[in-house]
Amino acid sequence: MNFRLIAHLVAVLLFCLGLSMTVPLSISLYYGDGSAAAILSSAVLICLMAGSVFTWSRGQKDYYLNHREGVAIVTFGWIAAGLAASLPYLFSGFIPNFTDAYFEAISGFTTTGSSILRDIESLPPGILFWRAQTQWLGGMGIIVLSIAILPYLGIGGMQLYRAETPSPVVDKLTPRISDTAKTLWKIYVIMTVIQIFLLIAGGMSWFDAVCHSFTTMPTGGFSPKNGSVGHYRSVYIDGVFVLFMFLAGTSFSLHYKLFTGNVRRFFRDPEFRSYLFIIAAFILLVAFDLYGSVYEGVCDAFRYAGFQVVSVMTTTGYVTADYEKWPVLSQQILLICMFLGGMAGSTGGGIKIMRIVLLAKHCYLEIFRIIHPHAITVVKLGGMPVPQTIMRSIWGFSLLYLGIFILVTVVMAALGMDMMSSLSAVASSLGNVGPALGSVGPMDNYSEVPFLGKWLLIFCMLLGRLEIYTIVVLLMPAFWRK
Repeated sequence: MNFRLIAHLVAVLLFCLGLSMTVPLSISLYYGDGSAAAILSSAVLICLMAGSVFTWSRGQKDYYLNHREGVAIVTFGWIAAGLAASLPYLFSGFIPNFTDAYFEAISGFTTTGSSILRDIESLPPGILFWRAQTQWLGGMGIIVLSIAILPYLGIGGMQLYRAETPSPVVDKLTPRISDTAKTLWKIYVIMTVIQIFLLIAGGMSWFDAVCHSFTTMPTGGFSPKNGSVGHYRSVYIDGVFVLFMFLAGTSFSLHYKLFTGNVRRFFRDPEFRSYLFIIAAFILLVAFDLYGSVYEGVCDAFRYAGFQVVSVMTTTGYVTADYEKWPVLSQQILLICMFLGGMAGSTGGGIKIMRIVLLAKHCYLEIFRIIHPHAITVVKLGGMPVPQTIMRSIWGFSLLYLGIFILVTVVMAALGMDMMSSLSAVASSLGNVGPALGSVGPMDNYSEVPFLGKWLLIFCMLLGRLEIYTIVVLLMPAFWRK
């Protein structure tokens, strides 16, 4: 394990992160909100820290990057990014406690959207913008962004890409991995800009439009308003958010195909069809459950059901209604959505639709084999057989996911949280959703979670964002042996 090389590349990440603080710094100076000194101090400190690591690790940039080092860089990169992102909160004094500041920062970079802030609107514009920017950078992956500059450092980036996107299948859109990263970011930026203009057209201020767009495409859910998207009480704005949350939960490789004119491939993708079907079915069920019991009109039932289902399913976490006041069936469906998540290759969290589809197909195949013991069958997706190695990986991931969920839920309950709060908080953190149920519901926050509970949820957020394997493998002694 080349620790100097790992430190060198993490320093590259931190230096870029420090430079990116010039944007919220400009916002702070424009508004004169008093947070400029805190942001500037954070940027300078981060760049100085990165520079000292550069000095210590100089001469390491020509080494080959193997898969183990790629995994280590991704994990340590996210941990270091969270530490750097917490500095503006600490220096400004708006989140004076380190645990709370790190919780907010990791929630941002992992695009979870859980918050310990009780009065979001009391924060100055510079800090609010930085809060949104952490999610925008984390959405497509800070590590993926750095892949685009790795060729200039003399290092190949495929190992980082595999660690950053450990989905069932790594989909290279272009022959060169650096070109793939650039292509993904171009699509990401284009869709963000389109949403900004659509929100401004709906009467939203440019600042709110940018902050919300920066937290929609990464399926993050940080809003500069205490009431989240429900603050605006606009059918048009709700519709724009539903559209872009849905798109953000869709695989970006499919967006690439759509941008290149391959519309037929987009709508024929089996995972996309399953994703669309599940969302439509859940919206119908929740709307039917809400009609007459919560909302008198059919349109209102579909409007609020559609927004909440898409928001939770894509793990964005915006809200327009207090779904804790909804019937139990609707709450149960939203809890299920926290586990499912978006498509593989999207910015959404959760188990991912592709894994759910393949697990369902495998279960059906086992039942089919009992009925027809001599039949020779394999799991297929889109007419193509799925290798057993992928199926084993999916089963392993799913068992780890559920095992960690059960274990952390028990610990959270032991710390004093009620069962619904602990269960949904862990599900929300692992799925990178944000709001949950109980004491951490859509109209509450995570400020009252016990100290140890916050660190457990931070760990769950990182596990969910890096899809478990990337972090769990670091905890295995065999990983560190030569």
